[in-house]
Amino acid sequence: MSIQKIIGILLIVLGGLGLAYGGFTYTKETHKAEIGPVQLAVNEKEHVNVPVWAGVSGLALGILLLLTGKKGGSV
Repeated sequence: MSIQKIIGILLIVLGGLGLAYGGFTYTKETHKAEIGPVQLAVNEKEHVNVPVWAGVSGLALGILLLLTGKKGGSV
């Protein structure tokens, strides 16, 4: 399998996930304090939105890469 096909499939999967979920959430540790045996930490949830145009572009580019890939084999 060529690198172009792998990138095309990856773009299709990521574009589809971006359209299906609309974004992703991650947890970021912002403050941490250690006072003797007591440890305190503040975690904040961050949400990143994936624009619809980015998901559609990923799908379209992935399909384009798969369709324009070189045909393996010789005559």
